Amino acid sequence: MKNGLSFLINLLLATTLFCGVSPVSAKIVGGQESIVKIPTDEPNYCHMKFPPMLEETLSWEQPVLDEAAGNVIDFYGPCNYDPTGKDQVENQRREFLHTYFMDGD
Repeated sequence: MKNGLSFLINLLLATTLFCGVSPVSAKIVGGQESIVKIPTDEPNYCHMKFPPMLEETLSWEQPVLDEAAGNVIDFYGPCNYDPTGKDQVENQRREFLHTYFMDGD
């Protein structure tokens, strides 16, 4: 009797937890399978995951993402953010110089 009651209570609890969780829908951006956008509850605000740019392309006009690196950058911000945009290029250049020359903090 106690096992049956315990099973029913656990089943009810599990059902309640799973019904309260909303499903997450990820969106692949612009045909690039390496960029994943996950919308949040806030309008125009997303959680993005994308790979870093190839170091040799950081000086190019249109840098290329390093698909082999995997999605190692977690970004929370506007949904229209460009992972290969000017500000991201500057951030990754700064990070590259910092790790390459080991200067500063």
